Amino acid sequence: MSLTTTDQFDGERSETPIPPKYTMRISRLTVDKLGVKLYDKVSAVLAELIANAYDADAEQVSIHAPMGKYLATKVDGQLKDKGFEIKIEDNGAGMTPEEMQEFFLVVGAERREDARRGALSKRFGRAVMGRKGVGKLAPFGICKVMEVVSAGGERVTENGEAGYLTSHIMLNYHDIVEVDDVPDERYQPGVGPRDDTLSAETGTTITLREFNFRKVSDIETLARQIAQRFGIESEDWRIALQDNAGSTGSRVVGAFDVSTMPNTRLDFGAEGEVRGPAEALTDIKAGFEHDSVFYPVTGWMAYSKQPYRDELMAGVRIYCNKKIAAQTMVFNRRAGFTGEHSVRSYLVGELHADWLDKEDDLIQTDRRDILWSDDLASAFQDWGQQMVRRIGTLSRDPMRTATLDTFLETGRVKDRIRGSFPKDDERPIRERASEIAKMFGKTMSRAEAEDEEAVGNLVNLSIQLAPHVTLDAMMRRAGESADAPFEVLTSILRTAQVAELFSFGRIAGDRLKVIRSLETLKDDDKVDEDSLQRLIERAPWLVNPEWAPITENQPLSSVRREFERYYERETGVAIQLSDFRDSRKRPDFILSSQDGMAQIVEIKKPHHSLKNDEMDRIVNYHNLMKSFLEDNRNSKFGQFFHGFHITLVCDELGLSGSQRAAFDGYRQGGVLTHFSWANFLIKTRLVHQAFLARAEQGQA
Repeated sequence: MSLTTTDQFDGERSETPIPPKYTMRISRLTVDKLGVKLYDKVSAVLAELIANAYDADAEQVSIHAPMGKYLATKVDGQLKDKGFEIKIEDNGAGMTPEEMQEFFLVVGAERREDARRGALSKRFGRAVMGRKGVGKLAPFGICKVMEVVSAGGERVTENGEAGYLTSHIMLNYHDIVEVDDVPDERYQPGVGPRDDTLSAETGTTITLREFNFRKVSDIETLARQIAQRFGIESEDWRIALQDNAGSTGSRVVGAFDVSTMPNTRLDFGAEGEVRGPAEALTDIKAGFEHDSVFYPVTGWMAYSKQPYRDELMAGVRIYCNKKIAAQTMVFNRRAGFTGEHSVRSYLVGELHADWLDKEDDLIQTDRRDILWSDDLASAFQDWGQQMVRRIGTLSRDPMRTATLDTFLETGRVKDRIRGSFPKDDERPIRERASEIAKMFGKTMSRAEAEDEEAVGNLVNLSIQLAPHVTLDAMMRRAGESADAPFEVLTSILRTAQVAELFSFGRIAGDRLKVIRSLETLKDDDKVDEDSLQRLIERAPWLVNPEWAPITENQPLSSVRREFERYYERETGVAIQLSDFRDSRKRPDFILSSQDGMAQIVEIKKPHHSLKNDEMDRIVNYHNLMKSFLEDNRNSKFGQFFHGFHITLVCDELGLSGSQRAAFDGYRQGGVLTHFSWANFLIKTRLVHQAFLARAEQGQA
């Protein structure tokens, strides 16, 4: 709606419209397409406004924002603003009210073709980043209200006051949408109170309010996001961040730093030269030819020391006029090539190609990528893929070295080996342990080398193997010598003792795990007897520390099968003895062999009470095993066993009559040993204490 003034001509009054000071011809579609749709991240919006400040010859840009905060909330599906502000201040050339109307409020004007502004900034001669005049719409991707206060032009004096003429406007997305519904209507921004006043300094302040549901990154991440978007290192350019709603203080945005792997870097100079490892420099240039024109590319490419920690450092950043134009992993190279995983995890770089938007604009409007389908862009892509292959070749040895270094660091290999073999005369064992550990480290991938558990297991194994490997080498050298001196023999004995102690340590560790597992099973009401019997068969030393696990052998297997047949023939009942090969059948009891004795182990669940019918089965086992051994005394089975013994683990006895008498008789006769669960565990711990102490002494 226009204002009017009243004029009087020949006694008649007339209403004359007063033209609005600021107008903007823009459609909702334009705002949505070039603002809301393109710029949905706070960092991207800030980057556009920072670029405008750079083009305006600003030396300082300050961003005040609620760091790490959501700018709005959603309550019952409704957006609710939280009252935050984001303020971007710069000390650039600024704009007078006239310049505000002619330049800022015109969307899509080609700045570089405008004789009044041109492709270079006036003060510092900077190649301007902006070209299409649409970056000013970026804030509408995150907010609804934008206030602009800008002072510029020549210094003037009015009413005794000197300064720079100020423009002050307010843009509102909702008002733009309403105007768009009225044909031929221009949007009229609101005019602020500082408009047409004088400011002491030039510069522009943009304040954003009434936000969409967006989040500002924490201050450290935002600093990296902004650094990543600008390939600028200059004494006359500084970006500062300030938290205006928290306690994280301020940060100055520095260069986007990426640590690179030694001997993998190629540097591309302004005159077309390439610097790097000599083997990589054959037939490559810092740029390429297309249609008989040479297009220079400056910057660098390399492998990073660490895999990508975030998307900001992933791949090669390509800049045009010091503002990011694209970011690519492998220059669109097809998947499936050799070394692809390493390239996509470690390739980094910073390239500058200012020709990307000089003749034909090859950059997407939102500066997220290059229009690679263009012939010139395709030639650039081919050059980039050639550099990727060259760096991939360079990276092979450094990658192996870096992986080994990661392995050694993750496993604290040097310290752990030194702690395990601290004595001076154990130096050969330390050296061998280090060799074994490095051998393991060279076989791992980078991800595996960062896995503390996997690396720790291999370091443990290296420490355990080292004494044995060292002993073997020493024995070989002694055997090759006709008269080994006494010192050599003493050293061999010392190494043998260390190897023995570390073997104790390995066994001790394994036994502790089994004991803990047994204690866990004891307290589990749902545990079945099958699980307990499997555990005992795997670790028979739980019953007797002198018992060792039985490796499957033909005589024992034959005895089991023959006794199963004998039992079924005598009783008519089929049984299965515990070799656990058939998971469909429940083993009746464990039949093992220790010291020439057939060991029958019957283990019941915790809190179980042995009943008469269960004792009857034990009596059957006793009687038939006795008969079986007597009948086969002169056979190979009789030679394998010279007797048998029964071990029963059961908490309570619910026996009576003949069953109780049989139980007492077996126990008194030494044929049966009974443990409650509590006594069983106490005994297991006690009988192994000396063993464990000896092992720990060996590892100290």
